[in-house]
Amino acid sequence: MQQRGLKLTALAFALGFSAATTSAADLTPVTVTTTWYAQAEHGGLYAAKAAGIYEQHGLDVTIKMGGPQVNNVQLLMAGKTDFSMGYALQSLNAVKQDIPMVTVAAWFQKDPQTLIVHEGAGIDTLADLEGKGIRMPTAGRVAYWPWMKAEFGYSDDQLRPYDYSLGPFIADPEAVQQGYITNDGYFLDKAGVKGKSLLLADFGWGAYSCTLDVTQQLVDENPEVVQAMVAATAEGWAAYFKDPAPANALIKQDNPEMQDELLAYSIAKLQDDNILLAGDAEGGKYGNMTEAHWQSFFDDMVKAETLPADLEWQKAFDLTFVKALYGAE
Repeated sequence: MQQRGLKLTALAFALGFSAATTSAADLTPVTVTTTWYAQAEHGGLYAAKAAGIYEQHGLDVTIKMGGPQVNNVQLLMAGKTDFSMGYALQSLNAVKQDIPMVTVAAWFQKDPQTLIVHEGAGIDTLADLEGKGIRMPTAGRVAYWPWMKAEFGYSDDQLRPYDYSLGPFIADPEAVQQGYITNDGYFLDKAGVKGKSLLLADFGWGAYSCTLDVTQQLVDENPEVVQAMVAATAEGWAAYFKDPAPANALIKQDNPEMQDELLAYSIAKLQDDNILLAGDAEGGKYGNMTEAHWQSFFDDMVKAETLPADLEWQKAFDLTFVKALYGAE
């Protein structure tokens, strides 16, 4: 730990006095893989890239898009990417499976996962969904569904097939299905449907999301690179909300199907619902994490019988790098 601290201090000194003169030859090349096709939810990375913030921190960052056929954990462990985006439960499951991966920052303090319901259906809270059919994909069934059953008394016979389409929801005024707070209203409005989102985080779902994950080997051998990535991406998120245009140009370059209107809607929802700066990240502490938050989420997963009570859950994360930015809890 003392050696790591010396490395981080040396890095901070170097960045403070020589960032402006950093040449391309001095940059450390790294790759980061996102969770999905380029979108506003990755804005901090693209803003750091567009504004040269990564270069100021000594990094030459290549952003690779994730997608339905991309397994970020496999890419990370195979050395095909240096950093990847993930979520808290994935990191805890990595500990369970003895995979040496750790989370070093959590950009989303609140998971944007939702359930969408029709206006006028008499559903205002998750408790109102007991006994009602819910369209949910496999990912949701292994992630937050066990927690919902434990918290609200749901049963598996409520589950309905999910085909990643709004069609069945539009056709059935009683339908309930998985959604995402940064997209729901935009697509419902385009379809001419009056619906609303129940943000799971508002009802107790405590998962960190859009996390920055690395191998334990990178943390041990090159902590200065990890620190630079965390610090630069945090600055990138702040820059994105000040002026998203440069980052959005890169997002659309990677994902030409992305619409300006959806980008604007998603940015507004990220801010309106305080996805990045809730709780321990208040005051502009982008990416901050605490042990208390991790323990609370782990306890919920044990209660839901998703994780074993004897899991060494502290191995899922490393607070060193956010503490270097924001201080102790």
